[in-house]
Amino acid sequence: MRRGELLPGTLEMLILKTLSIEPMHGYAIAQHIQKVSKDVLTVEEGSLYPALQRLLLKRWTRAKWITTPSNRRVRVYELTKAGHQQLGVEETRLSEIFAAIRRVMQVSQRA
Repeated sequence: MRRGELLPGTLEMLILKTLSIEPMHGYAIAQHIQKVSKDVLTVEEGSLYPALQRLLLKRWTRAKWITTPSNRRVRVYELTKAGHQQLGVEETRLSEIFAAIRRVMQVSQRA
């Protein structure tokens, strides 16, 4: 895995977490993930917008078009109640995976 490359299946969770803070447009979501990860994680448009579409289809997010103060039309995404619930499921699953990896690594260090 190269620096900045996301683990498979984590992009949707990161988007849900980002949108749990506040509604955002796509570019802001990508910038937030990059900033909070201290430039370790980057999200390319080619991955971001298909993931946002999947989240819309699953009804974990909804979107609306707005015009910014600089007169730009952007699509803003926000979490639905189902999206909040799914975020909880994803956070639990990730914690279990990290705990399992930690156990494996500790055993490997003793061997």
